[in-house]
Formats: sequence, C-alpha cells, structure tokens
Amino acid sequence: MIIKILGTGCPKCKLLQKTVEDAVKKLGIDHKIIKVDDMEDIMKYDVMAMPALVIDEKVVLAGSIPEQKEIENILTHHKLAKDFLK
Repeated sequence: MIIKILGTGCPKCKLLQKTVEDAVKKLGIDHKIIKVDDMEDIMKYDVMAMPALVIDEKVVLAGSIPEQKEIENILTHHKLAKDFLK
C-alpha cells in the first residue's frame, strides 16, 4: 500500500503523518509512506484543502485530521477492497 501525505509541512500535516504512521504500525499493514510537499505535485491531486491523505493514488481524506481509529478504518477498508479485487 502506497500512502501519501499531501501538505506543506504545517503542524496539521505533521499530525496527520504521525497518526497514519501509528495506525499502520498498529494494523501491521505492509506500506510505504511518502510525504508530498511540492505544491505542483499536490495540485495534481486536485485537493482544495490540506492536509490530504492519498492511498494507492486515490484521495481518501482532505482538510481534516481524524482520530487514529478513523484512519485505521480507512486503511482497513482500503486494504480489504484491494484484496477483494485481486
């Protein structure tokens, strides 16, 4: 699973990254986290608010910092859908 955190490095972006890192560690998901802070690269995802969370090139969250449990649910549902499509 490729996870991207889109943001310019503000405290909210850092908090989202930490929350995602904690969630994947707890779930034991095979992943790679990439921080995208270049505005041209961020604009390619057509998000209007940051930070944003992208999983396997799909924007799943933008403009908010959910609790870790919600991030875990997003990651779990994405993984289940991806496994189902194999």
